[in-house]
Amino acid sequence: MTCITRREFLRRLTATGLTTSGVLLLAACQQPATAIPTRIPEATAAPTIQPTAAPIMTATSTAAVTRQPAATALPQATQTAVVTVTPQTASYPDLVVVRGGKQPEELVNRALAALGGIERFVKPGNDVIIKPNICVAYHTYEYAATTNPWVVGALVRLCKSAGAARVRVMDSPFGGTPAQAYAISGIQDQVNAAGGAMEQMTARKFKKTDIPQGKDIKSWPIYEDILKADVIINVPIAKNHSLARLTLGMKNLMGAIQNRESIHVHMGQRLADLASRIKPALTVVDAVRILVANGPTGGNLADVKELDTLIASPDIVAADAFAASLFNMKPDQLDYIVAGVASGIGRSDLANLKIEQIAVGG
Repeated sequence: MTCITRREFLRRLTATGLTTSGVLLLAACQQPATAIPTRIPEATAAPTIQPTAAPIMTATSTAAVTRQPAATALPQATQTAVVTVTPQTASYPDLVVVRGGKQPEELVNRALAALGGIERFVKPGNDVIIKPNICVAYHTYEYAATTNPWVVGALVRLCKSAGAARVRVMDSPFGGTPAQAYAISGIQDQVNAAGGAMEQMTARKFKKTDIPQGKDIKSWPIYEDILKADVIINVPIAKNHSLARLTLGMKNLMGAIQNRESIHVHMGQRLADLASRIKPALTVVDAVRILVANGPTGGNLADVKELDTLIASPDIVAADAFAASLFNMKPDQLDYIVAGVASGIGRSDLANLKIEQIAVGG
């Protein structure tokens, strides 16, 4: 180091303003040459100031990092809000099949619960008509020609619990009088016990009705009250039929019309036409006991097969399509199912439907 005079040094300090640093430098110049090494540690000790600066940098960096989660948390909050909306859109099966047990009422209750509850179909104050199959007064329910009375009673009870203003059960038998058929079938007792009302269908209430979507028939005499009801629940029994092959949901609608014999001409399309005008909110196929031969009236217990099964769906075509499998038949083997699909009334592609199958303990 080249030392300068004190006067020269102070003059330079005044010019540069580096007073503090200058004092240190001047002190260094005034030390003997042998003292210089002892000052080196003090000079090299100056870098110890750097750690003081380093924590400042670290603190600044840390603060920046701690702010990042707050920024990324916003999308997470938004995503959570979206998820909470999802449960509001319930996803129900297209069709429910309940098997097992010995209590038809339990089959009904389990099926409706799986579909979202009776409240999905029946609202407080609704006028409800339940349409079972009570075709003849010849046999009791054991012969599987008429709908199981406990299935009908359970549906009445559910509708009443949902707040329906009125629940009527009706059909137009072709064998015996309505009063006889209602009583012998056992349905009347169960409906009365459940708080519903059996009603006989009168001729004056069949009105010629347009069928806008009909392909083979454009109008037909249909029971007026059924058309005016808030809710129709279709409750056929699954059974053999000599002409239609099977009586199921779509075939059961024939009990709501006059001139039924004429429907047997081009039956497949005509049943589909009727289904386009008479639209049940729910179809419940009674397969507790099915009639496998000599239908539709039966009369021989050897023709009856006990399955303890119930099928329920808002889609009448889908209900019939699945019920056909109980007789080892495919949907396309029944003309009215084929016509129903072609007319856009429902679906028969069971492999692509959401089907829930429930097993009930014995």
